[in-house]
Amino acid sequence: MKLTVLMENTACRDEMVCEHGLSLYIEANGQRILFDAGQTGAFADNAERLGIDLRQVDLCVLSHGHYDHGGGLGHFLEINDHAKVYVSRHAFGDYYNAEEKYIGLDWALLGEERIVFVGDNLTLSDTLSLHTCEAFPQPYFTPASGLMVKRRDMMVPDDFRHEMYLLIREGARRILISGCSHKGVMNIKTWFAPDVFIGGFHLMKLDPVQEATRLKFTAMELLKQDTVYYTGHCTGDKQFAALKGYMGERLHALSTGITLEI
Repeated sequence: MKLTVLMENTACRDEMVCEHGLSLYIEANGQRILFDAGQTGAFADNAERLGIDLRQVDLCVLSHGHYDHGGGLGHFLEINDHAKVYVSRHAFGDYYNAEEKYIGLDWALLGEERIVFVGDNLTLSDTLSLHTCEAFPQPYFTPASGLMVKRRDMMVPDDFRHEMYLLIREGARRILISGCSHKGVMNIKTWFAPDVFIGGFHLMKLDPVQEATRLKFTAMELLKQDTVYYTGHCTGDKQFAALKGYMGERLHALSTGITLEI
């Protein structure tokens, strides 16, 4: 499997544009996949600089209904005339941050005929599947970190029912792709027990000093399985550094422009 980071908060090359967002280009088992579309159309500019032709993408997956993962979707649909876009059935919702600023998707895309709404699970092929894990127990408590959803004119903590994950099987290996892991990276690794985990950990709100114990606990729990982790975006730089101190070569950083052969 080959994965190129088209958008992430940081960039490893001067010519790459970076923004608070995530977009990954994946080649796996003969399929070309766009996983998330960043905050703007800048991910497509990076793709062009890297020699990646988004017109050839076979399918697109949005991990959840936040603007920093789906803000560039409209631009992708203009570039690519055939790929279906798989989103949770709850992806279009009234999602807000702690300041009650709308952070959801562009509602104008709701009627786009190429969008496919996913329930709990969807098998795309013998090697690709999508999962929400909505009915799964969550052994590790994960706070909403101030993220909210408006339901019946009331602001309530988001339960992230709109989040889903891409599972890729290559031979005996299981590779799990997550956007922000809002349901908790420790929960997700428990549910899937992947060989490789790629995606944000959503720990950027944790104070690395005051909550150092929690970061250590997270690292120790992640190390209980033989998974190798690649993370960035919403993990946080200081939080990543703290985890890296415990996890060593089991944890690697994502950055715009990086290509991984996994």
